[in-house]
Order: sequence, then C-alpha cells, then structure tokens
Amino acid sequence: VKNFIVAGGGTTIGELGGEAKNLVPYSGPNKMRDCFCTINLDQEEVFRTQVVEKSLSPFFGEEFYFEIPRTFQCLSFYIYDKSVLQRDLRIGKVAIKKEDLCKYTSKETWFLLQPVDSNSEVQGKVHLELKLNELITDNGSVCQQLVVHIKECHGLPLVNGQNCDPYATVSLMGPSRNDQKKTKVKKKTSNPQFNETFYFEVTRSSSYTKKSQFQVEEEDIEKLEVRIDLWNNGNLVQDVFLGEIKVPVKVLGNDSFQAWYLLQPRENGNKSSKTDDLGSLRLNVCYTEDYVLPSEYYASLRNLLLKSPDVQPVSASAAYILGEVCRDKYDAVLPLVRLLLHHQKIVPFVTAVAELDLKDTQEVNTIFRGNTLATRCLDEMMKIVGKHYLKVTLKPVLDEICESPKPCEIDPIKLKEGDNVEVHKENLRYYVDKVFNTIVQSSISCPTLMCDVFYSLRHLAAKRFPNDPHVQYSAVSSFVFLRFFAVAVVSPHTFHLRPHHPDAQTSRTLTLISKTIQTLGSWGSLSKSKLSSFKETFMCEFFKMFQEEKFTEAVQKVLTIEMYKRAQGRTRIGKKNFKKRWFCLTSRELTYHKQRDKEPIYNIPIKNILTVEKLEESAFNRKNMFQVIYGEKPLYIQANNCVEASEWIEALCRVSRCNQKRLSVYHPSAFLNGNWLCCKATTENTKGCTPCTAGVPADIQIEIDGDRETERIYSLFAINMPKLQKMEEACGSIAVYQGPQKELDDYSNFTIEDSVATFQTLQQIIAIVEKLNEPHEKYRKKRSSSAKYGSEENPIVGKVS
Repeated sequence: VKNFIVAGGGTTIGELGGEAKNLVPYSGPNKMRDCFCTINLDQEEVFRTQVVEKSLSPFFGEEFYFEIPRTFQCLSFYIYDKSVLQRDLRIGKVAIKKEDLCKYTSKETWFLLQPVDSNSEVQGKVHLELKLNELITDNGSVCQQLVVHIKECHGLPLVNGQNCDPYATVSLMGPSRNDQKKTKVKKKTSNPQFNETFYFEVTRSSSYTKKSQFQVEEEDIEKLEVRIDLWNNGNLVQDVFLGEIKVPVKVLGNDSFQAWYLLQPRENGNKSSKTDDLGSLRLNVCYTEDYVLPSEYYASLRNLLLKSPDVQPVSASAAYILGEVCRDKYDAVLPLVRLLLHHQKIVPFVTAVAELDLKDTQEVNTIFRGNTLATRCLDEMMKIVGKHYLKVTLKPVLDEICESPKPCEIDPIKLKEGDNVEVHKENLRYYVDKVFNTIVQSSISCPTLMCDVFYSLRHLAAKRFPNDPHVQYSAVSSFVFLRFFAVAVVSPHTFHLRPHHPDAQTSRTLTLISKTIQTLGSWGSLSKSKLSSFKETFMCEFFKMFQEEKFTEAVQKVLTIEMYKRAQGRTRIGKKNFKKRWFCLTSRELTYHKQRDKEPIYNIPIKNILTVEKLEESAFNRKNMFQVIYGEKPLYIQANNCVEASEWIEALCRVSRCNQKRLSVYHPSAFLNGNWLCCKATTENTKGCTPCTAGVPADIQIEIDGDRETERIYSLFAINMPKLQKMEEACGSIAVYQGPQKELDDYSNFTIEDSVATFQTLQQIIAIVEKLNEPHEKYRKKRSSSAKYGSEENPIVGKVS
C-alpha cells in the first residue's frame, strides 16, 4: 500500500499485491478454502480482494492505491475464509505498526499470519490525570490518596463495523489488593468523553513523620500500579476487551501527572500454540509521508507546472518531464491530474499530450489504445470527474445484476450439465440491452469537462486522419466505451459502485457484458467490424444478435452528444410574435439560427444562464413552453411537443447546473400588461415567487488541496533528482552532438524534441526542488522534536516497566 499522509491530517495513496501460502486446511475431507484478503486501518476495512476459490495458497495479485484520511496505529491485513451461510471466518492477520512501515517499503516480504482475537485487536489512546494527595484520617493518622481522573479516549476500534458502547474500569493493583471502580457506559462512540474522577486510599508506613513530607516508603510504592481497562458493553452478550494501560504509582511526584497513553493488548493477548501454523502472507508495501508547507512555498513549482499546456513543444514542459522521470507513470499522473483539475488546466494539457501521441499513431485502429501519459491522464480525469456520472448511470443496473443475478454463461466449455444456453443468451442479451440503453440515454448527463476533452480529441483525430470519416467516433469511443463504461462494468468495486468484489458467477456475467459493450462501442465508431476478428466463437455468435443499424446509430448519437453536448431542433421564440428558429446547444453556448447550418443570429454563453424552468401555459396560451433566464429578461421558447420540451429543459439544466449565480427562485409565468401573471407583482425586476426546480448536477465540484498535490509532485521530483540531472546532461549532449541520437544511450529513454527548451525547464525544476529541500528538512526536524512525550500527538506506550 503506498500511502501519503499529510502533516496536519491528510490522506493516502497506495498499492497492494500478494499471495498467501500454507493456510490451515479444513479438518474434513474437503481441505480447501475459499479465501479473500482485506486491508484495514487498525480494525477499519478499507479494501477487499476478490475471493480465490478452493486453495490453501491463494494468489491475489491485486493493486490498491488509497488515501488515509485519519491517524492510525497499524496497517493490518486479514485473511478470511468465505462462508455462504455463516459469518466469514478470520484465519489470521498481519499487523504492521505505522512506525515500522518504512522498514518494508518497496520490498516484497513474507509475513507469518498471527492469530486474531479480541485481546490483540487493540487501538486508540486514553487521556489520564493522576495525582497523589496527602490526607489525615478521622483517627489522626496520615495516609496518601491516589486521584485518577479519566478524561477521554480517542480512536477506539469499530466492533462488527459499528461504533462501540465503551466503558472503563479503573483499578489500583498490588500484591495483596485489587481495588476496582467503573465509569458510565458511553453509547455509540469511538471517542468517549468520560471526565470521571476516582479516589483510592494508599496507606503509608507506620514510621511516617511530618518531616518526611511526601516521601513514601520504597517497598510500598514499588508494588502498586494503576490499570485502566477499556471494554465494549455487550448488553446481552459478553463484554469485549478493547485495550488496557498500566502506570506504576512510583512515577508520580508532588505535582499532578497528565498524559495520553496508547492502549495495549493484554500480556497474554497474542500467545498461541504455534503462530506459524496459520500460514504466511506475501506483501509489497510502499509507504510515504508528505509534509505540506504553507502555500507560498510552492508558488514557483505550481506556476511552472500550470504553464505546461502552453509550452512548445509540450514534451519540454514540467508536467511532461514529471511523467518521463517517474518509474511508474501512475505516481506522476494522480497528483498532476488533480492539480491541473484544481486550476482548470486539464483540458489544454490533455489536448497537447494527446496531439503528441497522435504524431506516433500510424493506424486509425490503434488510436489512443496505449498506456501513454495522455491516456493515463484521461483515465484518471474520468475517474475523478465522472465518478458521480457513473453512479447515477450504472449503479442501479449493476445493483440489479449483482443482487439478483441470472445465469449468463454462454461458453460451451464452462456450461454445466442441465444448463440451457439459449436461456443464458436471453439473460445476457437482457442485461446488455439494459446497460447499453442506460449509457445511451445518459449521454446528456456527461460532465462538461469530459465533453470538452472529447471535443478536442475529435478535432485532433480528424486532423491527423482527414480521409477517415469514422475517426471522430473511434477517438472518443476509445475512452467512453473501452476505458470508462466497460471498465466500470467489469470492476464496479474500483469505482465505488459496489462495496466489494462480486462473486465468481456475477463477475463472469459482468465480464461478458463488458466485452459486448466494448464491441458495440467499436462498431459504432468503425465503418464495419468483422466477426472473424473475435477470438471466441461463442462470442461471435452472440454478437450477431446486435448486428442492427439501430445500435450503430445509437453509439454514434451518444458519441456526438458526448463531443458536442448538443441537442438540436426547431423551436419557437419571442413573446407576442413567435418565430421559428433552429437552436443549437453545446457545452459552451446556446445559439439560435434562422436556418439550419447557418450562422447564429444570437448566442447565450452557458456560464450566463441563471436558471431554466417550465412556463405556465396561461402566459401565452401556448403549450410546451419553457424559459431560459440569463439576464434581466428571460428567453421564452416553445417546443414542438412535451417530450422535446422536457429534453431541452433537462439538457440546459445539466450544462448550466454548476453556474455560480444560479437563481433559487423564479417567476413561473410572464410579465405582461404591467404585472407578473403568477404573483401579481407590478415591478418587472421583482424577485421570483416560486422555488427553482432542483436536479442532478452534471458536474460535481471536487475538493482538491492544490498545495498537497504540489507537495507530492515536489517529492517525486526530489526522489528522481538523479534522472533529472541525467536528462539535463542529455539535453546538453544533443545540443553539442548532431549525429544519430540512438548512439547516445544516456537519453535514449527520454522524449527530447527540443533540447534547448527542455534544458531550460529542467534547470528551473532542479533549482526549485533544491530551494524547497531546505524548509522541508527544517520542518521535519521541528515536527519530530516538538511533540512532547505524553501529548496527544506523541502518546506514551501504555505499559511502562
């Protein structure tokens, strides 16, 4: 798991791949298990692998990048045995303490599985105040009183996925005493506020005199300790142990002692007969912490990165160079895309790098099919920007498929005895039709940002292959169908459309649906697809069911709308003198024309639209009317029918949903003869009288911390400083040496189109990184030394010897 934790409370990104071996077999004749693995922050599950059936050495081999939104003590991995009727059985776990993660980073390591029980499932910390008071009893003797103030706990574990009902027992322990008291139970919380004080009498020795003040006999104090146990109240079942701390009374002096303590397992909590009997788990863990400085520190690097779309050639830009020097492009893509999104620079940058890709594309059929910086950036942008779009589009149909699956296997080799292949084909056809129609009907909901990128790709592709009329579709379908919808269908859990991996049968069904959707997307973008090109005969037969013109037309329609965000038709406008006009809607503007394909006679920028609403029929005694309010006066439009009116309103609402100055109220009728017909107000600019209609936004605002993303990019440049310097040397070599570049191995792995421009950018990057190194190092030293031992940031380990 590769994690980035930001100072002051940030989040993480990571990677997992692994396998288990020598798991404990069943005791019966069938010794194999159906296993899966989970990743947990302490006891909170954040990822689950697919189930590997009938194996005691399952290979998972999955990668998972994730962000950590909170502090944690352990990164834990649990191996489960899947159960159909009962709760899944936890076979064993690997728990790596946060401070030990750096030992295993970027290394493949075999870990022995440890047993799982409540005594070892401990996390959280407790805030205590302890004090020794001197008291004179009723008979005149002097004794010492221990005051224990239990204030609060933070980060207690979830029990069965829910907040616990915690309480604490407070004990004074000694060789011959065990005085115990108990707090109240706090309901449904992992951060209980107790604020309860308990008093314990500590008897002094008989040799006590007033001169000795607080000096307690050594043998008395050495043997006493305070123990705090946290429990989850089980109500009707047994209480669950959550952790404990022990503090020797001898550490207390004259003053009150206040500190945070980390809860610990019981002393015998991890004991087992043979831990290696449970098996082993192989993990590749990579963990990184980021320390984010104030925004002004990153201004130079941020500005250099944001200039990237305008650099000629783009291969000489800082953003492109980042992708060149990172061993794994994914490391560069995620922070880069988020930063460019945050500053509205993603469209020009993707356009520039896509144009660079097209220079090396020789065949139309391979357009945007590789894993280049352009395609990776687009994939990541679609994941971020299109997340809500996928949710409203695909989630309902995927829920139906996963929760009430119908058998869809059509491969003769995989069919079981008694299976009816024709019934399976019909089931699969039903699912494909449903998914395909859902995609086609949702095209107007496609986020504006995605539409803008697709619009650019279409023009770039048409320019690169001017003699192919279908390239404008294939350029977009490469992303819309192959890299967006088809991927989301086959892996819904990775897009948060489903909580976990589907089971094996459902996963197979989703794979068959995804293959069909990919092919339908290709068919709509190419002149003809040949069935003979498909590898599987049974799929060829199934695809014949979709060889209808309507599917090609539907795909081309959705790709056109995705590219233009366009709806077009004849409508009537005006007040008293309605005239027929042609309207055209794109993601940028609404225009109307006297005739189709003629220059517009008026245009309204989308950003100026304040709201779009239906108009009451009584306003002009006309049906199917709506209004576009974009300034002081609305534009009244009459559609040909109610369906067309509804489609126009929906389309206009979606493209303008995120406009900043949208109205919250409007007038549902018109201002005629000196008053509003709806509310009778006599002033035309009177505020609306009816709440505006709410709808699903096409564009969801994304929360991105630009400084944090810039910090990540700085870290990547700093780690790859040797490559930057090597690339700088290569630029110098190219400038001096004019012979064939292939003879110079130093830069054979880099894309250097313009050595002078690239050299200048590299110099700037290196200078900025070196300048940032100093404050980062100071910050790390200050942070590591500033947290006082016993503070909430640096708690004491709960067992002190």
